[in-house]
Amino acid sequence: MSRRDDDEHARFERPRRRTRPRTKDRPDYSGLPLGRVVTVDRGRYTVQVEEAQADGSQADVGAAVTASKARSIRGVVVGDLVRLDGDVSADEGTLARIAEVLPRTTVLRRTADDDDPIERIVVANADQLVVVTALADPPPRPALVDRCLVAAYDAGMDPLVILTKSDLASPDDMIAALSPLDVPVLVIGPGADLDPVRAALADRTSVLLGHSGVGKSTLVNQLVPDALRSTSHVNAVTGRGRHTSSSAVVLDLPGGGRIVDTPGFRSFGLAHVQVDQIVRAFADLNALTRDCPRGCHHSGDDPECALDVAVAEGHLAPARLASFRRILQSREQV
Repeated sequence: MSRRDDDEHARFERPRRRTRPRTKDRPDYSGLPLGRVVTVDRGRYTVQVEEAQADGSQADVGAAVTASKARSIRGVVVGDLVRLDGDVSADEGTLARIAEVLPRTTVLRRTADDDDPIERIVVANADQLVVVTALADPPPRPALVDRCLVAAYDAGMDPLVILTKSDLASPDDMIAALSPLDVPVLVIGPGADLDPVRAALADRTSVLLGHSGVGKSTLVNQLVPDALRSTSHVNAVTGRGRHTSSSAVVLDLPGGGRIVDTPGFRSFGLAHVQVDQIVRAFADLNALTRDCPRGCHHSGDDPECALDVAVAEGHLAPARLASFRRILQSREQV
């Protein structure tokens, strides 16, 4: 066949794609600086450098770098550990790029309401959830505290409750309600010694949650004096506080560890949480539920629930079962 024939046939062939061949080899970002996202603001991420570049050429540990994210990354949230590319000098006017988000160890989620199918990530990679609630002004909302506990158990985080304004009301009822769940409780008031709080937060990454007006921002300012988180008063008519923190932010504690201060909230949806996820947080109850009939929801209305059998046989304290079922029911209460 002549060269001319080759050319004539070539005219009818499908044109070759001028794209680069696909590869399963992914870029290796392990040598890039490692940082933690400490706040998010309108598509810009402030990342605190925790580990410098492998060759030590850029990025000082502790520096706050402003970054955007690579197109291939779907979402970045406060608390994420990321690898940084580009200009990581942290000089004014520079912009780095988040090239990779490392796998998350924990994810604290919430929904706007219980019938909202969209989950919102509050923070990633925290190991302790601290529920801050006032004993008065505004009055405590036990169901909301229970919801926060459910979210902690779902995320695999250790819960801690801090009761504020102990000068205005007794903490006895709240302590009694939480005791069967083995939830640690700290009580503070004006001028209180915060050393027990600092000890509970030391060397951990703790998320502080609380509805507006409970004194969370005041507590943060006491723990981190240069945080300068704004505070507000409680409305005498509605009994509610005004939202003073507009976004979540990671703050280093002077004695080690870090806290994540979050905006105040008035609801905490749990549409994403399943009963089995809560049960797994209680090792003793989880072991007992293995004898439950198929489809048992472990509520007081379920016949032949193994938890009821355990109480009847003296293997489970009635108060612990009642408290466990109370937090289960909190998923349907606002």
